[in-house]
Amino acid sequence: MVLPYRILERKRAGLRLTEEEIRAVANGAADGTWSEGQVGAFLMAAAIRGLDPAETEALTRAMLESGERWELSREIPHLIDKHSTGGVGDKVSLIFGPLVASCGLPVVMLAGRGLGHTSGTIDKLEAIPGMDLRLDRPRCLDLLRRCGLAIGLATEGIAPADRRLYAIRDVTATVDSLPLITGSILSKKLATGAAAVVFDVKTGNGAFLTTPEGASDLARMLVETSKALGTAASALITDMSRPLGRWVGHTSEVMESLACLEGNGPADLLEVTLALAEEVSALVGHPLTRAELDAALADGRARRRFDEWAVLQGADPAWLAEPSFPLAPAEHPLRATGSGKLQSVDTRQIGLLMVEAGGGRPHPGATIDFGVSLRVDARVGQEVGEGNELARLYLRTPNEPLAARFEACFTVGGGPAEPPPLIAGRVG
Repeated sequence: MVLPYRILERKRAGLRLTEEEIRAVANGAADGTWSEGQVGAFLMAAAIRGLDPAETEALTRAMLESGERWELSREIPHLIDKHSTGGVGDKVSLIFGPLVASCGLPVVMLAGRGLGHTSGTIDKLEAIPGMDLRLDRPRCLDLLRRCGLAIGLATEGIAPADRRLYAIRDVTATVDSLPLITGSILSKKLATGAAAVVFDVKTGNGAFLTTPEGASDLARMLVETSKALGTAASALITDMSRPLGRWVGHTSEVMESLACLEGNGPADLLEVTLALAEEVSALVGHPLTRAELDAALADGRARRRFDEWAVLQGADPAWLAEPSFPLAPAEHPLRATGSGKLQSVDTRQIGLLMVEAGGGRPHPGATIDFGVSLRVDARVGQEVGEGNELARLYLRTPNEPLAARFEACFTVGGGPAEPPPLIAGRVG
């Protein structure tokens, strides 16, 4: 047995840990034989001293092997997966899954709830009446065989080491360590056993990693570690210095997703979705062209696949036949305080204000007001006049001071303004 004290002493000194030592950390976190103090000490030493690629691979493997592994691609050929590092207005998964499945490639996604200023896929889907997003291996296989799509929460048996490590990272200021982020994402993401995964790594002021350099480093680590563990992978680095699409908020994002599946969505949201679909389909040797994807949107196949899948996961068929999107009733227009071009949007602050308004969770047990929403009308670089409406906020009750703080997230000025490229790079 490798003693925790010895492992902590070595990593504190900046020495490289062996695979056996790293496996002892993961197993000790999973089975409780390592105390909270010992786990916290390892996380702090790893965050400060770093983990090299071999250590990162070993940690990810050990976390992955601490629980269930579904190995779904052994029974479902060409199975693909997608992961986003999170943003504001990022509802790509709701569109990507049914669109790609409608083109003949099966999709599995174990998704999560909102974290900090970002909202989660699971929370958005729960705005649909009746949705049951609990997944285990038998249910996942049944869904994939019947409609080619499964989205939901993982069982408790997947990556138990990550649950403990993640909880302690959150209270030890070690959340932003790239090797620890990589281990956390991949220990859950690779547990399904998809044949290939594509990562949507966000950058910009609304992203977890705000700089292109930081996003590129994480993308490279995710792709290289996935490949080392036997899963084909690539990543796109996409802009999150502005909300993606025009709507932010759970009910409103479902509304916008359905519009996209009918071919009527905003150009930026569709572009990211289609680029990710093209990227991952090529990884499994069945590349989907832009024309094929556009056709599935135009002829109704993508929307029909969404409805078929949603019913199988418990959604109310009557609601799907005539969806309703009740937004919060107190409307606040957000106006330009001067003339010029929209210079920037404080996307992270918008996400945090949405949580404050009730449209997100300030803590895990909080409930969400699905109707709290923001419609963004002006885009960065657009010419606006003083008093023009830039966005419209929907709150449960009138709140002018809060609306003023939302309004302050939009900066208008006289200088030139160009939005960053929507897709800033590719790693693969």
